[in-house]
Amino acid sequence: MIKLHHLNKSRSKRIIWLLEELNVKYEVVPYQRDSVTFLAPPELKSVHPLGKSPVIEDDGLIIAESGAISEYLIDKYADGQLAPARGTKEYAEYSQWLHFAESSAILPLLLKMFVAKDGCETNFLADYADLETAKVIQFFDNSLAGKRYLVADQLTGADIMMSFIAEIVKNNGELDKYKNIAAYIEQLATHPAFIRADKIELDAQA
Repeated sequence: MIKLHHLNKSRSKRIIWLLEELNVKYEVVPYQRDSVTFLAPPELKSVHPLGKSPVIEDDGLIIAESGAISEYLIDKYADGQLAPARGTKEYAEYSQWLHFAESSAILPLLLKMFVAKDGCETNFLADYADLETAKVIQFFDNSLAGKRYLVADQLTGADIMMSFIAEIVKNNGELDKYKNIAAYIEQLATHPAFIRADKIELDAQA
């Protein structure tokens, strides 16, 4: 059975969604952030040296990093679903979005969060984070024009990965600025596995 080491309010929520879509047997091992520092608990370091989440265990393998986990699970368990055929134009687009989520998209959003938490004036970082965030989120929004999903008009791992970015936009109260992302979130929420993942994550926080 797959074991998912899941940290509350983290990127591992989308791995729950992926596992639900795959309809495989898995177990969620929940961890809670420190209420003051918001950091992951030290217990996660016994699973992976970085002490971060998500991490999965499967067939003796321990795999970290959301993108790597998604690729591994889809390759092994999706039976040709949730990804376009390799070697196609659609697969190249899919791969780009899969990795965009944890590279260009997430970095400025994290910088904005860190600047806000720090609370001090910056000479460069705050403005840079604002500009880069606006650029990547506008790119995301523009790419969704006239689409239900990012690639091939079907749900793929790219959508599952990018759902975390879309939810940050929503949680920041900025959906009125990005109509395509707003419609995209509504579309993702039509998937029963998405709804189940929300409930499973809430239950894991209890």
